[in-house]
Amino acid sequence: MVKVTLKDGKVIEVAKGTKVSDIAMKISPALYKKALAAKVNGEKAELMTEINEDCTLEIATFEDEDGRWALRHTASHILAQAVKRLYPEVKLAIGPAIDTGFYYDFEADFSFTPEIMENIEKEMKKIVKEDLKLERFELPREEAIKYVKEKGEDYKVELIEDLPEDAVISFYRQGEFVDLCAGPHVPSTKKVKAIKLLSLAGAYWRGDENKQMLQRIYGTAFTKQSELDEYINMLEEAKKRDHRKLGKELGLFAIHDEGPGFPFFYPKGMILRNILEDYWREVHRKAGYDEIKTPIILNEALWHQSGHWDHYKENMYFTKIDEEDYAVKPMNCPGAMLVYKDGMHSYRDLPLRLGELGLVHRHELSGALHGLMRVRCFTQDDAHIFMTKDQITDEVLGVVNLIDEFYKMFGFQYFVELSTRPENSMGSDEDWEAATNGLRAALEKAGLEYKVNEGDGAFYGPKIDFHLRDCIGRTWQCGTIQLDFQLPERFDLSYVGADGEKHRPVTVHRVVFGSIERFIGILIEHFAGAFPTWLAPVQVKVMNITDRSLEYCKELEAKLKEEGIRVEIDFRNEKIGYKIREAQLQKIPYMLVIGDKEMTENKIAIRSRKEGDLGTSTIDEFIGKIKEEINNKVNSL
Repeated sequence: MVKVTLKDGKVIEVAKGTKVSDIAMKISPALYKKALAAKVNGEKAELMTEINEDCTLEIATFEDEDGRWALRHTASHILAQAVKRLYPEVKLAIGPAIDTGFYYDFEADFSFTPEIMENIEKEMKKIVKEDLKLERFELPREEAIKYVKEKGEDYKVELIEDLPEDAVISFYRQGEFVDLCAGPHVPSTKKVKAIKLLSLAGAYWRGDENKQMLQRIYGTAFTKQSELDEYINMLEEAKKRDHRKLGKELGLFAIHDEGPGFPFFYPKGMILRNILEDYWREVHRKAGYDEIKTPIILNEALWHQSGHWDHYKENMYFTKIDEEDYAVKPMNCPGAMLVYKDGMHSYRDLPLRLGELGLVHRHELSGALHGLMRVRCFTQDDAHIFMTKDQITDEVLGVVNLIDEFYKMFGFQYFVELSTRPENSMGSDEDWEAATNGLRAALEKAGLEYKVNEGDGAFYGPKIDFHLRDCIGRTWQCGTIQLDFQLPERFDLSYVGADGEKHRPVTVHRVVFGSIERFIGILIEHFAGAFPTWLAPVQVKVMNITDRSLEYCKELEAKLKEEGIRVEIDFRNEKIGYKIREAQLQKIPYMLVIGDKEMTENKIAIRSRKEGDLGTSTIDEFIGKIKEEINNKVNSL
C-alpha cells in the first residue's frame, strides 16, 4: 500500500499501481466524472498515471488550468488526426493548448478553405464519438527519428533532433493516429464533449520569418456544449467591440500603410489620451513621484552597459549619428539610471520615485501587429523607485495599492501572477532569491491571491504581473512590478548610508497602464466605445430642431464650455431623429434637444445615451449633475 496526500491534507491508502482515475473515483464519483488531469508531487500527470509510491495528489477538472490544458491539448491531437484522415499528404508541425483553446500548424499545398474547415470539424466530432483511448509509449531518440521519418513527418524529425542524444522520446496513440508529444492528455477523445474550429492564420515554422510559412488552425474545446455556446457568444460580442473598428468610427485613432505599427491619434483620441495622462500625473503626484523625461535615442554603449544589447537586441531599432552607433530606446530604464546617477544620494533621500511617460520603440513582426494592442511604438507609464533593501516590501506594497486604485477607478477586476527567474537571465542566485522573496512578501502583506508563473520573469529580475478582466470576461496583461538588483550594479549606483559608507540601492521598475496605447484599446473594447462621461471625448451634443433656436443653442454651448464640459453643436439641416441617431452612434453620453418650447422657457430637453429621454431641466441644474458625475468619475457600463 502507498499513502496519497490530497490537496485538503487528507491521507488515503491505495494499492501500489493504482491509477489516478481510480483514486478520483475513491474520493468521489462526481469528481471522477469531472476529472481531466492531475498533479503528482507537484508535477503534471494524467488520470492514466499509476501511483507507485507515497505522494501528494491534486485532481484537476475543467475549472483548473491544468485540466483545461489537458483537455485542449487532446483536442489539438484530435484536430491533427482529423486532418490526416481527410488529407494524408499534409505534414504536421506543432499543436499546443493555449489560454483560450488550442491550435495546430500544418504544411499543405492547398489552402484550408471554410468548406474544408467545416469538413475537418465534422471529422473531429466523429473522433470524439469514437471514444479513442490515448496511450503513451516511449522510444529511444534514434528509434524515434526513424519512426517519424517513415511517416514523412519532417517537422517532427527536426524537433527530435534538437533533443539530447540520451533523451527518451514520448508519443501518444489514439486509434490509428500517433503524434510526438510530452503530454499530458485526458484518457479518451470522448472527454472532449464540445469542440469548435475558430479561425485560420499563417505562422512561420518556429516563429522564424526565414522558414516555411505554415497554416495554423485555431480552435477551442469545453466539457459542456453550453459553455462552448457562451464562449462563442462572447467572441461575437468581442467582434462588435473591436477597438480597430470603433477607433475609426469614433475618430479616435488610425494605423496608416505609411507606418505599420505606428498609431496616429486624432483630436478625439488625444482628448481621451490626455485625460488618462492627467489622471496618471494626479495619482503619482499624490504618491510622492517626481516626473522626468529621458531621450528616445541614446548611444550603443549604454545598451551594452544595461544588458539590453545581449538580451534584447533583436527587438531594437538602430541608427548612426556622426558615425557613432545609437539605438532607439525599447525601454526607459537606462535613462532613469543615468538620472539617478547624476546626483549624490543619502539614505535619507530614499525611496526616490521617478516617473516617466516615455515613448519607446520595439521591433515587432508585421504578422504580430494588432491595432493598438501590439504596436511598434508606444508610451510606457514607467516609474523607477530607488530604495534600500529594507524598504523593498513596503515600496512594492505601495505600488500594489496604487495599481489597485487605478484599476478600480476604471471598473476593472484583476488577478495577479508572480513570475520567477527565466533561463536567459543575469545576476546571482542570491540576488534573485532576495528579489523574489521581496515581491512575494509584498503580495502576502497585501492579502492578494497570486499564481506563480515559473521562469517568466524579466532577464534582470522577477516580476508581478496584473491581468485585467473586462466586462465580457477577457483578460489583458497590463501592470507590472519588477524588482532589479542588476541595473544598479551595472550602472554603479550608490547612496551614502547611515554609517557614512556607500551602498548599492535596489530598483523597482513598474508600469500601471503598461502601454497607454494598449490601455486605450482595452478601454474602447471594455466600454464598447461608450465611455463613461468623465472619459468621453465629447460629453454633450447640443442639437437644434429649427433654425429659430440656433442662437440659443450657441449660448448653451458657450456656457457648457465655460464650465469645462466637452461639447459639440449639431446645427445641420437634418431631422432631429436623424441627429439623435447620429449622436447615439457616436456614443455621446448626453444630448440636449432644443426647439421653440425649450428656447421660450429657457430650458433644455435632455436625452441620455443609456436611459433615453430624461425630460426637461434648466441648464444650471444639468451642469450641476453632469459635473458631479464627471468629478466622481462614475464608470457605469
